[in-house]
Amino acid sequence: MTELMSLPDTQVRGVTERAVTAVRDTSLSRSEAARTGRGIIWELPGFRTGDALASAILTAAAPQRMAVYDHRVQHALDTLGLTLTPTSGRYGRYLQLLDDLLRHGAAHADSWTARDIDTALYWTGRPDPTPSR
Repeated sequence: MTELMSLPDTQVRGVTERAVTAVRDTSLSRSEAARTGRGIIWELPGFRTGDALASAILTAAAPQRMAVYDHRVQHALDTLGLTLTPTSGRYGRYLQLLDDLLRHGAAHADSWTARDIDTALYWTGRPDPTPSR
């Protein structure tokens, strides 16, 4: 993150403004907006690998459209037998997977958002709690 802090403020603001605009663009599908926003935020140091921090920022920018991805979510997806590989473009594929889940469960979750599903996956993927004595 030291590299990020050494960038001119105008450059950081320019990149984040473009990323926010992308994820809020309702003319794009949710997965395409995620892919575009992730590709833009990649320009900043510290965001070139892993999707957890980038997804948190993009979700803060568009909480009704985006969702957070982290290792707990990945664990839950693996447990459920849902494939999400770590290859390039994972965040966009993750949002597509969430869209598929939203469509599949529409009759039972008509007001759910991608964020609601990511929260459920997060709790599903948490480590088993230590038994109390």
